[in-house]
Amino acid sequence: MRQIAFYGKGGIGKSTTSQNTLAQLATKFGQKTMIVGCDPKADSTRLILNTKAQQTVLHLAAERGTVEDLELEDVVQQGFGDISCVECGGPEPGVGCAGRGIITAINFLEGQGAYDGLDFVSYDVLGDVVCGGFAMPIRENKAQEIYIVCSGEMMAMYAANNIARGILKYANSGGVRLGGLICNSRNTDREDELITELARRLNTQMIHFLPRNNVVQHAELRRMTVAQYSPEHAQAKEYELLANKILHNDMLTIPTPISMEELEDLLINFGVIEDEEAHIKAIQGQQKAV
Repeated sequence: MRQIAFYGKGGIGKSTTSQNTLAQLATKFGQKTMIVGCDPKADSTRLILNTKAQQTVLHLAAERGTVEDLELEDVVQQGFGDISCVECGGPEPGVGCAGRGIITAINFLEGQGAYDGLDFVSYDVLGDVVCGGFAMPIRENKAQEIYIVCSGEMMAMYAANNIARGILKYANSGGVRLGGLICNSRNTDREDELITELARRLNTQMIHFLPRNNVVQHAELRRMTVAQYSPEHAQAKEYELLANKILHNDMLTIPTPISMEELEDLLINFGVIEDEEAHIKAIQGQQKAV
Protein backbone atom coordinates (compact mmCIF):
# COMPACT_ATOMS: atom_id res chain seq x y z
CA MET A 1 0.00 0.00 0.00
CA ARG A 2 1.27 3.47 -0.88
CA GLN A 3 0.53 6.42 1.38
CA ILE A 4 0.70 9.76 -0.41
CA ALA A 5 -0.14 13.32 0.62
CA PHE A 6 -1.02 16.50 -1.21
CA TYR A 7 0.36 19.73 0.25
CA GLY A 8 0.48 23.32 -0.98
CA LYS A 9 -0.46 26.91 -0.27
CA GLY A 10 -3.98 27.48 0.98
CA GLY A 11 -6.32 28.10 -1.96
CA ILE A 12 -3.96 26.65 -4.56
CA GLY A 13 -6.38 23.83 -5.43
CA LYS A 14 -5.05 20.88 -3.43
CA SER A 15 -8.43 19.31 -2.72
CA THR A 16 -9.65 19.81 -6.28
CA THR A 17 -6.44 18.42 -7.75
CA SER A 18 -6.27 15.46 -5.40
CA GLN A 19 -9.90 14.41 -5.84
CA ASN A 20 -9.79 14.72 -9.63
CA THR A 21 -6.54 12.76 -9.77
CA LEU A 22 -7.65 10.04 -7.36
CA ALA A 23 -10.93 9.64 -9.26
CA GLN A 24 -8.89 8.72 -12.33
CA LEU A 25 -6.56 6.52 -10.32
CA ALA A 26 -9.56 4.52 -9.11
CA THR A 27 -11.67 4.40 -12.28
CA LYS A 28 -9.02 4.21 -15.01
CA PHE A 29 -6.35 2.20 -13.23
CA GLY A 30 -8.40 0.11 -10.81
CA GLN A 31 -6.59 1.27 -7.68
CA LYS A 32 -8.39 0.67 -4.40
CA THR A 33 -8.17 4.10 -2.82
CA MET A 34 -9.01 5.95 0.39
CA ILE A 35 -8.99 9.73 0.91
CA VAL A 36 -8.27 10.96 4.43
CA GLY A 37 -9.24 14.63 4.59
CA CYS A 38 -6.96 16.55 6.94
CA ASP A 39 -8.60 19.96 6.64
CA PRO A 40 -10.99 21.14 9.40
CA LYS A 41 -13.27 22.51 6.65
CA ALA A 42 -14.00 18.87 5.76
CA ASP A 43 -14.10 19.56 2.03
CA SER A 44 -11.50 17.01 0.92
CA THR A 45 -14.10 14.45 -0.17
CA ARG A 46 -17.07 16.53 -1.38
CA LEU A 47 -16.40 15.95 -5.11
CA ILE A 48 -16.13 12.21 -4.59
CA LEU A 49 -19.23 11.96 -2.37
CA ASN A 50 -21.21 14.61 -4.32
CA THR A 51 -22.20 16.24 -1.07
CA LYS A 52 -21.59 19.46 0.85
CA ALA A 53 -19.59 18.01 3.72
CA GLN A 54 -18.99 14.62 5.28
CA GLN A 55 -19.47 13.98 8.99
CA THR A 56 -16.03 14.12 10.60
CA VAL A 57 -14.33 11.74 13.00
CA LEU A 58 -13.95 14.42 15.68
CA HIS A 59 -17.57 15.60 15.39
CA LEU A 60 -18.96 12.09 15.68
CA ALA A 61 -16.57 11.23 18.51
CA ALA A 62 -17.78 14.29 20.41
CA GLU A 63 -21.41 13.21 19.91
CA ARG A 64 -20.79 9.60 20.98
CA GLY A 65 -18.38 10.34 23.82
CA THR A 66 -14.97 9.20 22.57
CA VAL A 67 -13.46 7.94 19.33
CA GLU A 68 -13.45 4.45 20.84
CA ASP A 69 -17.26 4.55 20.66
CA LEU A 70 -17.16 4.76 16.85
CA GLU A 71 -17.29 2.02 14.24
CA LEU A 72 -15.62 2.20 10.84
CA GLU A 73 -18.95 2.41 9.06
CA ASP A 74 -19.73 5.54 11.10
CA VAL A 75 -16.89 7.52 9.53
CA VAL A 76 -16.06 5.82 6.22
CA GLN A 77 -18.28 6.46 3.18
CA GLN A 78 -17.94 5.13 -0.35
CA GLY A 79 -18.04 7.57 -3.23
CA PHE A 80 -17.40 7.83 -6.95
CA GLY A 81 -15.10 5.10 -8.22
CA ASP A 82 -15.72 3.16 -4.98
CA ILE A 83 -13.27 5.48 -3.25
CA SER A 84 -13.40 5.32 0.56
CA CYS A 85 -13.73 8.75 2.17
CA VAL A 86 -12.93 9.94 5.69
CA GLU A 87 -12.79 13.47 7.09
CA CYS A 88 -10.72 14.01 10.24
CA GLY A 89 -12.33 17.30 11.24
CA GLY A 90 -11.10 19.79 13.81
CA PRO A 91 -12.12 22.08 16.66
CA GLU A 92 -14.04 25.33 16.35
CA PRO A 93 -11.95 28.14 14.84
CA GLY A 94 -9.66 29.68 17.43
CA VAL A 95 -10.16 26.82 19.90
CA GLY A 96 -7.66 24.00 20.27
CA CYS A 97 -5.20 22.43 17.85
CA ALA A 98 -6.55 21.52 14.41
CA GLY A 99 -3.89 18.84 14.12
CA ARG A 100 -5.64 16.85 16.85
CA GLY A 101 -8.26 15.63 14.38
CA ILE A 102 -5.59 14.28 12.06
CA ILE A 103 -3.78 12.37 14.79
CA THR A 104 -6.96 10.98 16.32
CA ALA A 105 -8.50 9.93 13.00
CA ILE A 106 -5.42 8.23 11.54
CA ASN A 107 -4.75 6.27 14.72
CA PHE A 108 -8.41 5.18 14.77
CA LEU A 109 -8.38 4.11 11.10
CA GLU A 110 -5.16 2.13 11.51
CA GLY A 111 -6.40 0.48 14.69
CA GLN A 112 -9.66 -0.57 13.01
CA GLY A 113 -7.94 -2.06 9.94
CA ALA A 114 -9.38 0.53 7.55
CA TYR A 115 -6.26 0.40 5.39
CA ASP A 116 -6.40 -3.36 4.81
CA GLY A 117 -6.56 -4.25 1.11
CA LEU A 118 -5.99 -0.71 -0.15
CA ASP A 119 -3.58 0.26 -2.92
CA PHE A 120 -3.47 3.97 -2.03
CA VAL A 121 -4.21 6.11 1.00
CA SER A 122 -4.15 9.83 0.22
CA TYR A 123 -3.93 12.60 2.80
CA ASP A 124 -5.22 16.03 1.75
CA VAL A 125 -3.50 18.45 4.11
CA LEU A 126 -4.42 22.06 4.86
CA GLY A 127 -2.04 24.79 3.78
CA ASP A 128 1.58 24.83 4.86
CA VAL A 129 3.53 22.69 7.33
CA VAL A 130 4.06 25.37 9.97
CA CYS A 131 1.67 23.67 12.42
CA GLY A 132 3.04 20.45 13.86
CA GLY A 133 -0.39 18.85 13.64
CA PHE A 134 -0.67 19.45 9.91
CA ALA A 135 2.85 18.07 9.48
CA MET A 136 1.76 14.90 11.25
CA PRO A 137 1.48 12.66 8.14
CA ILE A 138 5.12 13.59 7.41
CA ARG A 139 6.39 13.65 11.00
CA GLU A 140 4.96 10.26 11.93
CA ASN A 141 6.08 8.67 8.65
CA LYS A 142 2.49 8.02 7.60
CA ALA A 143 2.79 9.62 4.17
CA GLN A 144 5.64 8.14 2.14
CA GLU A 145 5.25 10.35 -0.93
CA ILE A 146 4.51 14.07 -0.88
CA TYR A 147 3.12 15.88 -3.91
CA ILE A 148 3.18 19.68 -3.71
CA VAL A 149 0.51 21.56 -5.65
CA CYS A 150 1.78 24.96 -6.74
CA SER A 151 1.67 27.53 -9.54
CA GLY A 152 3.89 30.21 -11.03
CA GLU A 153 2.70 32.73 -8.44
CA MET A 154 5.34 33.83 -5.97
CA MET A 155 3.53 32.85 -2.76
CA ALA A 156 2.62 29.43 -4.14
CA MET A 157 6.30 28.88 -4.93
CA TYR A 158 7.30 30.19 -1.52
CA ALA A 159 4.94 27.68 0.13
CA ALA A 160 6.28 24.85 -2.04
CA ASN A 161 9.82 25.68 -0.95
CA ASN A 162 8.75 25.87 2.69
CA ILE A 163 7.03 22.48 2.45
CA ALA A 164 10.19 21.05 0.89
CA ARG A 165 12.05 22.34 3.95
CA GLY A 166 9.58 20.51 6.19
CA ILE A 167 10.03 17.27 4.22
CA LEU A 168 13.81 17.57 4.51
CA LYS A 169 13.50 17.91 8.29
CA TYR A 170 11.85 14.50 8.58
CA ALA A 171 13.39 12.69 5.59
CA ASN A 172 16.58 11.86 7.43
CA SER A 173 14.76 10.24 10.35
CA GLY A 174 12.04 8.49 8.32
CA GLY A 175 11.07 7.31 4.87
CA VAL A 176 9.16 10.35 3.63
CA ARG A 177 10.17 11.57 0.18
CA LEU A 178 9.13 14.26 -2.27
CA GLY A 179 7.36 12.81 -5.31
CA GLY A 180 7.18 16.02 -7.35
CA LEU A 181 5.54 19.35 -7.96
CA ILE A 182 2.11 19.53 -9.59
CA CYS A 183 1.67 22.85 -11.39
CA ASN A 184 -1.99 23.83 -11.14
CA SER A 185 -1.73 26.57 -13.74
CA ARG A 186 -2.73 30.16 -13.05
CA ASN A 187 -1.59 31.25 -16.53
CA THR A 188 1.37 33.24 -15.26
CA ASP A 189 4.31 34.11 -17.53
CA ARG A 190 6.48 31.15 -18.58
CA GLU A 191 4.82 29.10 -15.85
CA ASP A 192 5.76 25.68 -17.22
CA GLU A 193 9.46 26.63 -17.49
CA LEU A 194 9.46 28.36 -14.12
CA ILE A 195 8.06 25.42 -12.15
CA THR A 196 10.30 22.99 -14.05
CA GLU A 197 13.31 25.03 -12.93
CA LEU A 198 12.01 25.31 -9.36
CA ALA A 199 11.60 21.53 -9.31
CA ARG A 200 15.18 21.06 -10.54
CA ARG A 201 16.52 23.27 -7.76
CA LEU A 202 14.44 21.40 -5.19
CA ASN A 203 15.91 18.10 -6.44
CA THR A 204 12.60 16.84 -7.77
CA GLN A 205 10.43 16.93 -10.90
CA MET A 206 7.43 18.82 -12.14
CA ILE A 207 5.45 15.62 -12.40
CA HIS A 208 2.65 17.28 -14.39
CA PHE A 209 1.45 20.64 -15.66
CA LEU A 210 -2.32 21.01 -15.31
CA PRO A 211 -3.69 23.61 -17.74
CA ARG A 212 -6.34 25.96 -16.47
CA ASN A 213 -9.82 25.08 -17.69
CA ASN A 214 -13.23 26.31 -16.53
CA VAL A 215 -14.72 22.82 -16.76
CA VAL A 216 -13.08 22.15 -13.39
CA GLN A 217 -15.16 24.92 -11.80
CA HIS A 218 -18.30 23.79 -13.66
CA ALA A 219 -17.85 20.31 -12.21
CA GLU A 220 -17.13 21.68 -8.72
CA LEU A 221 -20.38 23.65 -8.71
CA ARG A 222 -22.14 20.31 -9.13
CA ARG A 223 -19.91 18.71 -6.48
CA MET A 224 -18.28 16.41 -9.02
CA THR A 225 -14.88 15.60 -10.37
CA VAL A 226 -14.33 16.18 -14.08
CA ALA A 227 -14.14 12.39 -14.50
CA GLN A 228 -17.76 12.16 -13.38
CA TYR A 229 -19.10 15.41 -14.83
CA SER A 230 -17.51 15.26 -18.28
CA PRO A 231 -15.40 12.09 -18.64
CA GLU A 232 -14.52 12.72 -22.31
CA HIS A 233 -13.29 16.26 -21.73
CA ALA A 234 -9.61 17.03 -22.41
CA GLN A 235 -9.18 18.14 -18.79
CA ALA A 236 -10.24 14.69 -17.59
CA LYS A 237 -7.40 13.32 -19.71
CA GLU A 238 -4.96 15.66 -17.96
CA TYR A 239 -5.94 14.26 -14.57
CA GLU A 240 -5.69 10.74 -16.00
CA LEU A 241 -2.14 11.50 -17.17
CA LEU A 242 -1.24 12.81 -13.72
CA ALA A 243 -2.73 9.73 -12.05
CA ASN A 244 -0.71 7.49 -14.35
CA LYS A 245 2.48 9.39 -13.57
CA ILE A 246 1.89 9.05 -9.82
CA LEU A 247 1.08 5.37 -10.21
CA HIS A 248 4.41 4.72 -11.95
CA ASN A 249 6.50 7.35 -10.19
CA ASP A 250 9.90 6.09 -9.06
CA MET A 251 11.53 9.51 -8.60
CA LEU A 252 11.21 9.92 -4.84
CA THR A 253 13.82 12.31 -3.50
CA ILE A 254 15.09 14.17 -0.46
CA PRO A 255 14.45 17.82 -1.37
CA THR A 256 17.00 20.63 -1.38
CA PRO A 257 15.07 23.79 -0.41
CA ILE A 258 16.44 27.13 -1.56
CA SER A 259 16.79 30.51 0.13
CA MET A 260 14.27 33.33 -0.24
CA GLU A 261 16.92 35.30 -2.13
CA GLU A 262 17.39 32.46 -4.62
CA LEU A 263 13.63 32.16 -5.05
CA GLU A 264 13.33 35.88 -5.83
CA ASP A 265 16.28 35.66 -8.24
CA LEU A 266 14.55 32.78 -9.98
CA LEU A 267 11.42 34.88 -10.50
CA ILE A 268 13.48 37.80 -11.78
CA ASN A 269 15.49 35.58 -14.15
CA PHE A 270 12.28 34.29 -15.68
CA GLY A 271 11.03 37.83 -16.19
CA VAL A 272 8.07 37.56 -13.83
CA ILE A 273 9.01 40.54 -11.66
CA GLU A 274 10.64 42.43 -14.54
CA ASP A 275 7.54 42.08 -16.68
CA GLU A 276 5.41 43.46 -13.86
CA GLU A 277 7.74 46.44 -13.45
CA ALA A 278 7.65 47.07 -17.21
CA HIS A 279 3.85 46.85 -17.11
CA ILE A 280 3.67 49.43 -14.32
CA LYS A 281 6.04 51.77 -16.17
CA ALA A 282 3.95 51.45 -19.34
CA ILE A 283 0.79 52.38 -17.43
CA GLN A 284 2.55 55.37 -15.84
CA GLY A 285 3.74 56.47 -19.30
CA GLN A 286 0.20 56.30 -20.64
CA GLN A 287 -1.08 58.34 -17.71
CA LYS A 288 1.54 61.05 -18.30
CA ALA A 289 0.63 61.17 -22.00
CA VAL A 290 -2.99 61.79 -21.10
